[in-house]
Amino acid sequence: MSSNIIDAPLMVKMFIAGARNLEAKKEWVNELNVFPVPDGDTGTNMTLTILSAVDEVKAIESPTLETVAKAMSSGSLRGARGNSGVILSQLLRGFSKICRNEKEIDVKTACNAFQKASETAYKAVMKPKEGTILTVARGGAEKAKELFEANPDIPMEEFLTGIIDNMEKVLNETPDMLPVLKEAGVVDSGGEGLLQIMKGAMNAYLGLEEPEDEHAEETVAQKVYTYSAEFIIRTASPITTKNRTKIVAFLESVGGAIAAERDGNDLKIHVHTDEPGEVLTECMKYGSLFSATISNCAEGEHHPVHLFEKEELASAEENAEQDTEEVESPEEASENTDAESTAAESGETAAFESAGEQNEMPHKDVGFIAVSIGDGLGKIFRELGADYLIEGGQTMNPSTQDILTAIEKVNADTIFILPNNKNIILAAGQAQSLTRDKTIIVVPTKTIPQGITALINYLPEKSPQENEELMREEIMNVQTVELTYAVRDTKIDDKEIHSGDIMGVADHGIIAVGKDIADTAVDSVRTLASDDSELVSIYYGKDTSEEDAEKLTERLQKEFPDLEVELNEGGQPIYYYIISVE
Repeated sequence: MSSNIIDAPLMVKMFIAGARNLEAKKEWVNELNVFPVPDGDTGTNMTLTILSAVDEVKAIESPTLETVAKAMSSGSLRGARGNSGVILSQLLRGFSKICRNEKEIDVKTACNAFQKASETAYKAVMKPKEGTILTVARGGAEKAKELFEANPDIPMEEFLTGIIDNMEKVLNETPDMLPVLKEAGVVDSGGEGLLQIMKGAMNAYLGLEEPEDEHAEETVAQKVYTYSAEFIIRTASPITTKNRTKIVAFLESVGGAIAAERDGNDLKIHVHTDEPGEVLTECMKYGSLFSATISNCAEGEHHPVHLFEKEELASAEENAEQDTEEVESPEEASENTDAESTAAESGETAAFESAGEQNEMPHKDVGFIAVSIGDGLGKIFRELGADYLIEGGQTMNPSTQDILTAIEKVNADTIFILPNNKNIILAAGQAQSLTRDKTIIVVPTKTIPQGITALINYLPEKSPQENEELMREEIMNVQTVELTYAVRDTKIDDKEIHSGDIMGVADHGIIAVGKDIADTAVDSVRTLASDDSELVSIYYGKDTSEEDAEKLTERLQKEFPDLEVELNEGGQPIYYYIISVE
């Protein structure tokens, strides 16, 4: 029979079980994403976020509710990726604020914690949208209050069951709140991810979690791996399910916190392990390795030790021997940010240098950090004055910790951050709130072209505040469309989309669908261009040849003779073209 209170050991058990259940269901949660673009997104982001907190929780030798709550909050805040991950971290932050002052959690404390969780998450979002994870969280908080007020002596099991049932009910109503969900025939993916965490935690409370042998249980409770490895396995054709299963099985045998996400012919790997060389060697059997990053995460610190940017690894063992670069973790934030403990081991995406040894960067008044991916785009940002580039984007959202590390490396009093993706803006804002010794300005650039425009319009003679206002104004004049392929059949904005179709994904939705990349690109520009348009900028990706890009440029110049058309090598994955119209 389950207890009517939750003490620290049980809290640890429930939290790990919730994270484990989400990890097991993350591919399913990913499939609920409305846009059928080839990236991981919600399920992956939420999983990596909560696993960062799990790593901190596991590292506690003698857990108390105070230490567990702080670890949950700090680990998730710093490991947060994407909007869904940031919102999840804020839910955990709010919940932890109530629990950390108690020796055990009774129904009253749990009720207050659910209220605080929902309240904190809503406050973290500038324009909360209903029909999302926020709505599902609020549904749980409202049911908790209703149940407790009706019966303060309600058994914990009945209390938690009622909350989860109501959260599921609200989740099933999300398509009625967001038409785009109804049209796609799915519920909100973030809300589903949150529900899976709650269900896993509830199973642990009831003692129904999957049985493990005693040695496996010890590993789950205590194992903290030394390294975090991220890399891409690239194959001639999309990797088979059979081979992906083999790879995951191997990774499970040597590590934890595993993600293996398909992106066309790429399989993106994330794993925590003590044997990175062995991991790389084994995975080389399946294809060529690219963009490998191995970070030393001992004791929760962030120390990138191997970095290979877009270069194929001839020998994994040989590369694993290369010299290391030590990166200090940022200073711990103050009490009111709930990041009191050390930085989480959060599976950080690669942060790479823009010019010289960054930890020896001379002091300057103003510095710039940009999120970018692709050699060509990186070169453009560096030429425009970016001091530090964080590798990431739609397919690989950097964590709050990645951004904090970049802030630490840029030796400037004021730092502008250009997220260049709408799913990274919240994480950048979270890093801003955790920074105390520098002035951080987040310019809400939602696309790469907006980030480029922001840098172009920076004027050294103006104050940081004046520049922020100017940048915000200028990026509003930039419209962007990204050309990629659909990974599944769906219907969005009355457009029938089939797996393999080419899509033009613009700032506010899919504006063109076709079978040919160039035709779809032209249709997209035709939709965006107006009488006031002056410039079309094309950035072609790594899967697009320069010859094809030049042909597209010629077509656009003929169709839009009054517009200037510029062609640039971007080198970005997944997206054949990123095109802006200004």
